[in-house]
Amino acid sequence: MTATPTRRRLALILGGLAMIGPFSIDTMFPAFPQIGAQFGADKVALQQTISAYLLAYALMSLVHGPLSDAIGRRRVILGGLCVFALASVGCALATSLPMLLTFRALQGMSAGVGLIVGRAVIRDVFQGQYAQKLMSQVSMIFGIAPALAPILGGWILGWERWPAIFWFLVLFALALLAMTWFGLPETHPPEARFRPRPKELLRNHAYIFLNRRFQRFAAAGAFNFAALFLYIASAPAFVLDHLGLKEDQFGWFFVPTIAGMVFGSFLSGRAAGRVSGTRLAGMGFALCGAAAALNIGYNLLVPSPSMPWAVVPMAINALGISLVFPILTLAILDMYPRQRGAASSLQAFTSLILQSTVAGVFSPMLSHAPLHLALGAAAFTLIGFLFWWWEITRTRLPPEGEPVAAEPPAL
Repeated sequence: MTATPTRRRLALILGGLAMIGPFSIDTMFPAFPQIGAQFGADKVALQQTISAYLLAYALMSLVHGPLSDAIGRRRVILGGLCVFALASVGCALATSLPMLLTFRALQGMSAGVGLIVGRAVIRDVFQGQYAQKLMSQVSMIFGIAPALAPILGGWILGWERWPAIFWFLVLFALALLAMTWFGLPETHPPEARFRPRPKELLRNHAYIFLNRRFQRFAAAGAFNFAALFLYIASAPAFVLDHLGLKEDQFGWFFVPTIAGMVFGSFLSGRAAGRVSGTRLAGMGFALCGAAAALNIGYNLLVPSPSMPWAVVPMAINALGISLVFPILTLAILDMYPRQRGAASSLQAFTSLILQSTVAGVFSPMLSHAPLHLALGAAAFTLIGFLFWWWEITRTRLPPEGEPVAAEPPAL
């Protein structure tokens, strides 16, 4: 299969595939008290269900992209969905915390195929402003997941115990498997593939990863998103402890935040071809900075945060991130036209290693106080902006449609 899919169908399928990650993380949040009570685990121990997932996700992200460069995008996505469905069955049947962590890691090893390989699919099919528009459409669909997932998790817990959440993920994976099988053609034809030997694969990874422009782009995106992910990883403490909401009320935090993300993705798509990538990303970082300042100011003035003002800064931050993300991602993919899968993998790896650290280290460290969360998020935003500023002061992004040449020599 090599026929080109329509942009709308491709956006729907790739958006659905990208939703696996948020669904895998966020549907669990309302179940933390139940899981902790059953396994005798505290909040710090339960936080490792996120860290184990993200760490495995990050390590396997180095494989998904290059594997899709070698054998095709479609095969890798279908295989990953099968493994994810089986891992979700294991999570549902887990009888101890170590068993749950093991299958959570297996989920993480397979969940990245949709997002990582999906980015390469977009760049296989479209270029310039059309790629930015499709990336924005996928982000809009993807953005629904973090808002919907904890709400679904709370509903499921209303009539069944926590394993039912993982049975839901099994059904979701099987539905995506059917959509991919019947609706997603192969976008990376055999003549464009290459099968590098392990030594060559490591050499290519090193070439991409050690490229200073790649490092600046990847770090800017990773740290900028870390500001929001700190709150996502700390959602049980922020929603239940600081805001005083109930297990079925996570939507009060996630819906405004994701509304900002979806609206930002919409604006990014509308701006494609009209506003330069450099200017649009700069506007996004400005919004993220304003959100950080507002968040710190609110928490200094109000010792006990409450709805709705406590989540307004997160909504503004999410809007800014959605303006920045497509620009940085397309710039990275355009640097390596023949190795988009590998470039996407390394970008994801960079981000996921940081997010794993945020979930496993910074979230437990900062989530006990709302002001500490605000200061931590502001620090991440500042670091991301500094990497971006470092890049644009050295070299500006090219006009849309022109690749950033950084291709390694052919092997």
